[in-house]
Amino acid sequence: MRFAIAGIFLALALVLGSFSGGSPKEDVVLIKTKYGNILIWLYKDTPKHRDNFIKLSNQGFFDGTMFHRVINTFMIQGGDPYSADPKMADSIGNGGPGYEIDAEILPNHFHKRGALAAARQSDDINPLRKSSGSQFYIVQGKKWSDEELNNFLRRIRTNTKNEQFNFTEEQIRYYKTFGGTPQLDQQYTVFGEVISGMAVVDSIAAVKTNADKNNRPIDPITMDVNVVKMTRKSLEEKYFFVIPN
Repeated sequence: MRFAIAGIFLALALVLGSFSGGSPKEDVVLIKTKYGNILIWLYKDTPKHRDNFIKLSNQGFFDGTMFHRVINTFMIQGGDPYSADPKMADSIGNGGPGYEIDAEILPNHFHKRGALAAARQSDDINPLRKSSGSQFYIVQGKKWSDEELNNFLRRIRTNTKNEQFNFTEEQIRYYKTFGGTPQLDQQYTVFGEVISGMAVVDSIAAVKTNADKNNRPIDPITMDVNVVKMTRKSLEEKYFFVIPN
């Protein structure tokens, strides 16, 4: 009988916890920079990328690394451990934890402004489109016209060998209204999105960079990354961010 009663009380506690906003918690990461903080929600349906990013963050892997590649109106890229080691300055852009992650490219995730995605090697080297074990980018992007989106659509169909691919109405509306990098859709794994801090992303994207293909900020921009757990209620009330069902 004592076990049955304990089970009843446990069930009640879980129910009450869900109503109070205490459960369940969402996976969120906080990227701290000298320009301010970027808060990112990690998607549940890309678990390999989510779990890996959480693991590396908890290990302090990203702390002291740089946003080593910055292209205004496109994206900001970081996550290379070489960028934290002055001895490896000439190799920045090639570093990682020593493994790749299987692609989790899903049709419901696209490169909208604020999307978090995994960097990777090109198709000729990496036909399975496996992701870098640590390097990531945050989309800044820009707004696009119908004609430009149609051109991107043709290019994506060619690159993915999928003539059936099409942008959804949501994607088209978003790219025209808020912006993004639609040319990358269905070719890189998108596994999260910015909840707060897009002004910080814009500030980083606008910095002066070296006049070469590396697009490295002249004044280094380092980061510290921490995992935080937040309830849906707190995300909605504090950041006005509604978790999609």
